[in-house]
Amino acid sequence: MKIEQQQNESEAKIGVGVKYPLIVVIIIIALGALGFWYFQSRSFPLPNGETTALTVEEEIQKQNQGTQESIEVALDNTLTKTMKTQREILITDGVKHSIPLSEILSGGPGKDGIPSIDNPKFISKNEATFLNDDDPGLGLTVNGESHFYPYRILVWHEIVNDTVAGEPVLVTYCPLCATGIVFDRRVDGEVQEFGVSGRLWQSNLLMYNRAGNEENESLWSQVLGEAVLGVNTGEKLSIVRSDVVRFGDWKKAHPDTKVLSEDTGAARSYGRDPYGDYYTSESVSFGATFNDTRLHPKALVHGIEIDGEFKAYHDDALSGTIRDTFAGVAIV
Repeated sequence: MKIEQQQNESEAKIGVGVKYPLIVVIIIIALGALGFWYFQSRSFPLPNGETTALTVEEEIQKQNQGTQESIEVALDNTLTKTMKTQREILITDGVKHSIPLSEILSGGPGKDGIPSIDNPKFISKNEATFLNDDDPGLGLTVNGESHFYPYRILVWHEIVNDTVAGEPVLVTYCPLCATGIVFDRRVDGEVQEFGVSGRLWQSNLLMYNRAGNEENESLWSQVLGEAVLGVNTGEKLSIVRSDVVRFGDWKKAHPDTKVLSEDTGAARSYGRDPYGDYYTSESVSFGATFNDTRLHPKALVHGIEIDGEFKAYHDDALSGTIRDTFAGVAIV
């Protein structure tokens, strides 16, 4: 009788032991599902349905809806816009796009989950004691005014909406492909504010312009510098000259430079890179597929384009002065 009682107690203990881990697993799954739903609900919306090519005639009809604009003027405007991109413009559920919708992937955080810096604060080079001379960043000079944007800050925000010497600029950095590019943030003559969409294309940042409502917002490819989904599809942003440079070299050349402050309004560990060993590993993700084995998948290159022809220079091969001839143009 005593042995039977002990067995029953042991079975009861085992039952309790199994039950609690099971509850923990259920809670973890529920939290994961809730997190997935939350991020997806905040993601930039994508159309779905039948896709067709958008013709010039259809674009003219859209431009003329509710206006008295002549066919000639509409045609001129349409050709002007379509000449800005060499990609075919498609339409799905009434939404224009120039890249396959299946290639637009979620990066994890939803829309504005990675916060852009919209009211940047700056300090002098001497006040930037958190930087070492070897720290890289984007250097920019507009009308004699110089700004430096450290990568250790940009890696957490990816976008800075700034105004330099009265000119509205869009400072962008994609950590996944180490591309730092500055644009003029005027679209059709109007100053726009940009944010991080939470979407990626070919493992590259997709930005969006905050146009007040989703119908007027578009997704913009950082590496292409053009809208790839939405009303602005095919339109390009103008590139503003900038330099990828180390802080020490930049401040020597521009002693009056302003430096982006760590006082961004966001709580971030700016001395730590959230991407860890991503830069040295051979793994690629978020739709970036290629089989070129000439270089390491994460090798840094400097690319040029001349009349639709492209050439890349490996960073390790660049030292001193490089002279080359490409596409019939002498390059120094």
